[in-house]
Amino acid sequence: MSVLTRDEAQTRARLLDVHHYAIDLDLTRGDETFDSRTAIRFTVRGDEGTADTFVEVKPAQLRSVTLDGQPLDPTALEENRLALKDLAPGEHELRVEAAMRYSRTGEGMHRFTDPADGETYVYTQLFLDDVQRVYAAFDQPDLKAVFDLTVTAPEGWTVLANGVTEDTGEGRWQAATTPLISTYLVAVAAGPWHSVRTEHRGLPFGIHCRRSLAPHLDTDADELFEVTRACFDRYHEKFDEPYPFDSYDQAFVPEFNAGAMENPGLVTFRDEFVFRSAVTDTQRQTRAMVIAHEMAHMWFGDLVTLRWWDDIWLNESFAEYMGYQTTAEATLGGSGGTPPRKWGTDTWTDFGVTRKPWGYDADQRPSTHPVAPEDVQDTASALLNFDGISYAKGASALRQLVAWLGEKDFLAGINIHFERHRFANASLADFIDSLAAATDRDVHAWADAWLRTTGVDTLVPSVTGDNGSRALTVRRTGERPHRIAVGLYDQSPGDEGRLTPRERLDIDVPQAEPRPIGKLPALVVLNDGDLSYAKIRFDADSFRTLRESLSGLPDPLTRAVVWNALRDAVRDGELPAATYLDIARAHLPHETDLALVDGVLAFASGQVADRYVTAEQRPAALSTLAELCRDLIRRTEDGDHPGLRLIAVRHRIATAAHPDTIAAWLADGTVPGGPELDPELRWRILTRLAVLGATDEAAIAAELADDPSATGQEGAARCRAALPDAEAKARAWEAMFASDDLSNYLFTATAQGFWQPEQADLVRDYVPRYYPEAVALAARRGPAMADAAGRWAFPAHAVDADTLRLGRECLADADPIPALRRKLTDQLDDLARALRVRETGTA
Repeated sequence: MSVLTRDEAQTRARLLDVHHYAIDLDLTRGDETFDSRTAIRFTVRGDEGTADTFVEVKPAQLRSVTLDGQPLDPTALEENRLALKDLAPGEHELRVEAAMRYSRTGEGMHRFTDPADGETYVYTQLFLDDVQRVYAAFDQPDLKAVFDLTVTAPEGWTVLANGVTEDTGEGRWQAATTPLISTYLVAVAAGPWHSVRTEHRGLPFGIHCRRSLAPHLDTDADELFEVTRACFDRYHEKFDEPYPFDSYDQAFVPEFNAGAMENPGLVTFRDEFVFRSAVTDTQRQTRAMVIAHEMAHMWFGDLVTLRWWDDIWLNESFAEYMGYQTTAEATLGGSGGTPPRKWGTDTWTDFGVTRKPWGYDADQRPSTHPVAPEDVQDTASALLNFDGISYAKGASALRQLVAWLGEKDFLAGINIHFERHRFANASLADFIDSLAAATDRDVHAWADAWLRTTGVDTLVPSVTGDNGSRALTVRRTGERPHRIAVGLYDQSPGDEGRLTPRERLDIDVPQAEPRPIGKLPALVVLNDGDLSYAKIRFDADSFRTLRESLSGLPDPLTRAVVWNALRDAVRDGELPAATYLDIARAHLPHETDLALVDGVLAFASGQVADRYVTAEQRPAALSTLAELCRDLIRRTEDGDHPGLRLIAVRHRIATAAHPDTIAAWLADGTVPGGPELDPELRWRILTRLAVLGATDEAAIAAELADDPSATGQEGAARCRAALPDAEAKARAWEAMFASDDLSNYLFTATAQGFWQPEQADLVRDYVPRYYPEAVALAARRGPAMADAAGRWAFPAHAVDADTLRLGRECLADADPIPALRRKLTDQLDDLARALRVRETGTA
């Protein structure tokens, strides 16, 4: 498929004004294809003769094309482009009729049949250039148009779209006309949905899921609407521009590749957010944040849309920042009232321990890029930038901007931006100009320093002077200005384990001069409050204090900053992995913040135990983590901390080196003292038992018979691939790489089970096979499956020089498609880092 270049998009935008799309989809044509009819009204600018351009469409069969009533040759379609030649200035109408393929990869029009009840659902995911899989379009974000959509659906289905839909009889559905939106934001979701509806501020609100999840959606419906209303009200307090669409539907759809998608008026979410098993308050908080993130896009991305994909940060960084900030504010109340605490107030702690490391890691790889890059030449390159930099680093930069600029001026600039560019497109320069209109500060210089550069600065403290007259100097690597808080802490009198805040200093880095701090504190924490984006280090006295008293820090956000610093030090080879585990073993049993416990355990098990220690050291690492989890389980026996207990049980399962304990839990259907095993925990245990060789196909089949849901199908695929059996591995490999039958989710589940550190010898011969077969798979199945193959099917456990060499040879010689090349580049850099960490840890 030809990808659209920035130059081509700019040329076409100068030539065309696109006014209106009439799209008619017929979803009753069978299991493989649907019919698509599109009429596009557009104007060719200028009066200097005729011009040439093209329209994009990727059909199973292109049946007919007419331009201004005259037929064009359908066989003239080249890949995904149909040339439109000799266009005279003035009005034109293009009509395209085609059969389009349904997808099983989460791209275009995805089709899913629920194994629980046999019901079928379809939905669109048209980002970034998958519009062409559903309807013909001038497919670029700055050619906005008005859309009218009609859909023919099977009897008993409901059709959802960007606007209010009406059943006009005989399976025909008509959606309300949209305002001006970009092509990639058109959305359809059709099937026998279970729906719950309400109204807020005169607008219809709805939540929707497949029927087999109906009881679980109903259980959480009040909370979902409460979150939605509270965030909606908070945005109306922040923004002068009211919500710009006629309704607000949220559809939880199956096998969704992203967390969610901000289609105007019809946000689609992965339906794992309809919780069918026990979850922690942090997971509820994450769901609330995603709701807030997608709602922010109604303004950042949908009302005002980027002109080209180099400004994706104008969408994602803002939605990420607003998602976390608004969730925290909405929880505290406002015009929407005070929501229940179960969806959280510590959103920035969660951001600090789960999202921010994603940005730090991405920014230290060779594939890093500026938050606002200047060299996004085509759509294939743009797709690679939806990463930890565009989301987490961009949001961190905005948080630093608010700290530097002040929230009042920040929001004033945003509202100027909305007023200037509503229902249109904008660039970085446009946004910075809007901010500049609201402040005297040099936001252009700020943007150059923060948005046009790469890499992570490191901030290092130095305390000098006599005991009574100490001074603090903060040194930095890099050239970015930072406005940070520095926390000074003393040991609490009579309680060696507790730390008492003495003072919080506001410091601009670089400093004009050292800051007097009086007597020597027990601990100095740079970037306390986590308002900037930088790695931090500790002076020697502070590090000694942390080893003894980390859990005695009173604020969870401060503890998140410290844990991130320790994590960075391990990854940089400055702190032995074993020391990190010792600190976790000492302090995590006393931790109260769920996001911190889960985040630290995830890094300790998924990176330290699985990759950063050698095979010989791994049993001791697992033993340490298992003991830590046992301590947490014992601490929560009173039943007062169910979320903490659930996290401990999950990680106890994951770190089990012997099957006896977890096999007994599975047999009994409960952990002693609770919780009882729901489907999620049962599949977790069975997967770990499969890894340890303590279950078999019969047990997996029996579990699947009890849970024949889509999640059960994925659990069974994961377990079967994890069995330490040569035939099981061969079948899993065949399913992933020799057949294209697996959906995106079943492929991921199989890949997650296949590679296990305990089975390195068994799967050794598959490591050299991975690279050529992943390249071939990506070429056949496209970017979404390339991402899955690079993310989940990569042999991450094989931390050795041969794996690294084979990967580098693949990048040099095999020419993988861009999506896979980016994933392999990142995976190989992480692998090389793991090798360095191992060398440091054993030196």
